Order: sequence, then structure tokens, then C-alpha cells
Amino acid sequence: MGEKQSFNQAIAENLPTLKQYVPVVAKVHGKTHPEFHEVKKVFDGLNKKVEDAGAIVPELTDEFSQLRQITSNYTVPNDVCESYEAVYKMLAELDKAYQA
Repeated sequence: MGEKQSFNQAIAENLPTLKQYVPVVAKVHGKTHPEFHEVKKVFDGLNKKVEDAGAIVPELTDEFSQLRQITSNYTVPNDVCESYEAVYKMLAELDKAYQA
């Protein structure tokens, strides 16, 4: 896939969409996938840290660790929509860029 994107690039590409998708996916799939409420809670905290930090990359090790645990390393359940799948894909991309 070429060179790894920087975390700030990954944030710029994924955060606007994640801010739209995460609340909707939580509302639509929350009953059948209650773990997604935890994903939303961690994402909301991560998003606040990113917004508060501006151009500086904040400390997000705990948040990504929690997301990997909650999502079983971003494993998409079989019975969900494309938006749910897209959220996990984007979160995994952010995680990968952060670890780089």
C-alpha cells in the first residue's frame, strides 16, 4: 500500500466521516451490538483529545488499546451494515497511523 500515512493525515481523512458515522451506527446497531456503545464512548474521548491538541499528536495509547480490545482488533461482525464496517476500517487506519 506504499508508505504509511502520518497520523495527522489519517485524522484529516477519517475524522470528519467518523464523527458522522459513529453516532448513527451506535443508534442503529446499539441494541444488537452493545459493545458499540463502548466504541462510541472511547471514540468521543479520542476525538476530544485530538481536537484539543490541534496540530500536536495527543497521547492516545490507552484509547487505541481499548478500541482493539472492545472490537477484537477491529473484527467486523457478520450482521452489520457497511457504515459499521467503515467505522472499524477507519478506526483501524487511525490506530495503524498512530503506531507508525
